[in-house]
Amino acid sequence: GARQLECTINGIGERAGNASLEEVCMSLALKGETKFEGGPGSGKLYTAINPVHITPTSKMVSEYTGMPCQPHKAIVGANAFQHESGIHQDGMIKNKSTYEIMSPESIGLMRGDAQSGAGIVLGKHSGRNAVGTRLKELGYDLEPDKLNAVFARFKEVAEKKKGGLEDDDLEALVLDQSGLVNKFWEVTGLQVATGMSGIPTATVKMRGPDGVERFVAATGTGPVDAVYKAIDSIMGVSVKLESYTMNSVTEGIEALATTRVVLSPVVGGPNDNSPLISKERKFSGSGSDTDIVTSSARAYTSALNKLLTWTMRRQAQVDESESDSDSSDSVPEAIQMPSHNPSVVGSK
Repeated sequence: GARQLECTINGIGERAGNASLEEVCMSLALKGETKFEGGPGSGKLYTAINPVHITPTSKMVSEYTGMPCQPHKAIVGANAFQHESGIHQDGMIKNKSTYEIMSPESIGLMRGDAQSGAGIVLGKHSGRNAVGTRLKELGYDLEPDKLNAVFARFKEVAEKKKGGLEDDDLEALVLDQSGLVNKFWEVTGLQVATGMSGIPTATVKMRGPDGVERFVAATGTGPVDAVYKAIDSIMGVSVKLESYTMNSVTEGIEALATTRVVLSPVVGGPNDNSPLISKERKFSGSGSDTDIVTSSARAYTSALNKLLTWTMRRQAQVDESESDSDSSDSVPEAIQMPSHNPSVVGSK
């Protein structure tokens, strides 16, 4: 017997507010024909409201009244059309109607190609399928093993970073893992102590090619310098840091930091154990993390792994050339056969 509904945009009003106009409008628009009985001869309930204007009107009301809309508000909340759970993301990628009874475009929220066109927020609950799909949309069609490495790194960063990872963050992680193709050494633990009145000290734990973890403590002019000296001591190399740059991938206090280093070997240094390294050769590495010291350590280790890979390849070439030289020296000398005077056959 209700003749009209008293409602307001965003449900604002005294005390606990009023009925929400957008919720009533979309309920009648979606279920008016089947779930509600209309007046005599009508067959359905409907409104004359154009739902495309719901989202801009909601934002306008929030701006004018100074009353922000809560993120979990139905229809117009910031989280209404976003999905972070892995099972939700998989369902949305396959069919958007799995979890959305209405499209965001129907209420004036133009999602477009952002968030894979399905409101996917890449966070700590996201699955491999969602990450792989977004990387393909960004132009990275990775092999399964490389995708597994990027996804494992993604889960580590997502546990620390609130609000999900942006596209720039994903690209930084792909770049971070691209330098770890030949991962002889890996940083498994890192702790630094620094300040205005103390000496910067770093304790670094690394896992080598033999699977054994080693740790070293070192001091330096700063936390990054102390970390680099500890890594040099563990890996047994002597290098000169030619370039060190760090950039913030996104904005905010929880932004992902990307570090890039360029280093060159120092022949005859205190930790040098390979005479095959040319000091004209330079190696670069990059790393990403929400912690700037960890990002720096990952970039430095990436560059050193490239150095070791090049050194091992050079060593293999030297060994191969020496073995070829030894095999040529072992060829027996030719034996001189006694000569005979040729016999001439004359004609009669």
